[in-house]
Parts: sequence; C-alpha cells; structure tokens
Amino acid sequence: MSESAGESEDASASVPVDEQARELLVDVVDTPSVTGEEEEAARVLVDFFERHDREVWVDDVGNVRAPADDSVLLTSHIDTVPGDIPVRVEENDEGEEQLWGRGSVDAKGPLCSMAVAAVRTGASFVGVVGEEVDSRGARHLVDERDAEPGAVVNGEPSGWDGITLGYRGLLAGTYVATSESGHSSRPENNAVQDAIAWWSAVEEEFAHDDWVPVFERVTAKPISFEGGISDDGLSVEATADVQLRVPPEYTTEEVREIADGHLENGTVHWHDAVEPVMMNPRTAAARAFRAAVRQVGGDPRLLRKTGTSDMNVYAQEWDCPMVTYGPGDSDLDHAPDEHVSLAEYDRAVAVLETATEQLQ
Repeated sequence: MSESAGESEDASASVPVDEQARELLVDVVDTPSVTGEEEEAARVLVDFFERHDREVWVDDVGNVRAPADDSVLLTSHIDTVPGDIPVRVEENDEGEEQLWGRGSVDAKGPLCSMAVAAVRTGASFVGVVGEEVDSRGARHLVDERDAEPGAVVNGEPSGWDGITLGYRGLLAGTYVATSESGHSSRPENNAVQDAIAWWSAVEEEFAHDDWVPVFERVTAKPISFEGGISDDGLSVEATADVQLRVPPEYTTEEVREIADGHLENGTVHWHDAVEPVMMNPRTAAARAFRAAVRQVGGDPRLLRKTGTSDMNVYAQEWDCPMVTYGPGDSDLDHAPDEHVSLAEYDRAVAVLETATEQLQ
C-alpha cells in the first residue's frame, strides 16, 4: 500500500505549511537532549504549552506532563542518542525543505507534532525521558498513573502514512563463567570456550531460514565480550553481554528458559525483559489513523517494527487501544545524516489532529 508519486504531490498540495508546528520543531531540534540531559528541551516544551494556556509541569524523573482530555494520550520521547549534526533547513533536489539535526526523526518530529496536536485538540500529552536507554520516563508514567487513558498514541517515526502496530520484545543479560587456569595445551574447555559454546548454541537454537520475516524471529546478538586470565593468574574468566529480540510468538520468559537450557558452565544474570506487543488492526485507534491518513490524501501502511519502543512498556500495563505514529524515515534513526521532510511533518500534524479528534 505504498504511496505513489502522484499521491504524494497531491497530499503536499492539500496541507498548507504549518509555521507554528515548524517553529516548535526547529526550536526543539536545536536544543540538545542526549539521554540524561533532557532538561533544556523539556523547558522548550513547557514554554510552548504555557503560551497556549495549558496546565504543564515537569515530574520527578523529567517527563513533561500536560494532562487534559484523557480519552487520548499523545506521548513521545525527548531524549536522543549522541551525535552532533548541525541544525539547518535545506532543500533537496526536488525543492523540498528538510530539517537536519540529531533527533529530527527519532523522535523530535513525532514529539513536536504531538505537542501541537495536543494543544489544538485538547488531548493529554507527555514527553518522556530515557527511552533510548531504559525507558525510565515511560516506566515512571505507568507506575504513577491511577487509571489508564482511553487510547495511547506513541511517537516514533513511521512515515506520515505509516501506522505501527507491533514491536518485538527484548531480553538482555550478562553471562559470567570462571575456570581454573592451566596450560593452553590442556584439552578441557576454559571459561572463554564455555562462553563461546553457550552463545553458539543459543544462536543455532534460534536460527531461521531467510524466508522467515525478521519480525517473527528471535534475533540473538552479543553486545560485548571480555575474557582471559584473571589478575591473580589463578583462573580464566569470561563475561558476555547479550540481547535477544523476542517476537510475539514468545514471551521473554520462554526465550530465557530456552537460552538457559543450553548452559553447561557459567551463569546468566537476566537484567532486562520487555514483552513484545502486537495490536489488532481493528482497534479504534488503528481505524482512526487509517481514516485520517486517507483524509489527508495518503494510502495507509500498517507496520511491524523489529526493535522495541515505549509502546511495549505501555502495553504491558494498560489494556487500551494503541498505535505508534510519527513523521520521518526510521532508516535515519541514529544516522549521521538524520533529517526530516518538513512537508511530511506538516502532513503528520494534520493526521494526528484528525485521528485524535475522531478518537475523542
């Protein structure tokens, strides 16, 4: 259901330049907010809501909270990964304006489009912190709220005509093994070999044919590895940080049990588990966004993402309709050439307003 070139031109012509929304986006992208340093960007958002006479505050962990009509909660994250990309607006070869800068796609485009839509529709809004590391802002939000919202729209880049319904989960752990030191000519495995053998068995367990979609696979990835003779020379030690992406076919507990089943020596401390999520395309939220994309001139695309997001956190705690939505090409997440089309951003604001009003 991809959008043709003709449809794209028609959609661009049907949505006027949104100067207010663009001004907020440039201001927020121009304010660095690497994870753990979100305060200044949060202040820009607070000022925006205060100028529009909305109740707003920064909570104990740094989230920007602007509660209102809780039939819809619009939420995205303020933090970005590190990376210095000079903030500028340039025209591409087709004459389309693009905003360059860290976070323009992930996820300040979605964040600012939601802030504008929240002001114009009266919907609730939260800008959360820490999504790129541990989702501490989203976790704090679900822990603190007494009641779930009527619907959640989570902000991540999907393209203005894309609607994300699913994310894989995440299981992360640290493998540790120790063995007695000895001459390398001895036949017995040392701790380094034990670590390699365990991880090789895990990778083989979850190997798939190429025809299986990535979203439906368990993806096993080592993140770091250290091994060798201990400082006192009496043992061999090995440590490996690992991550497994978990499709909706499994729970993180099921994947953990399978991985642990391949342990012969050593132990694993599993320190993070985020369950996968897959929303029904017939929920009120999904229907509202499909209708809104069509109204703005597009052909809606339903997406499943192979990573994780704060939507996983919300879905574990709240039993309400959810989608993830936002302008931008997710292939540019964390990239050195991160940039977003301003025409696409304008269309995303229009889609968010239309869908939010329908849900309200």
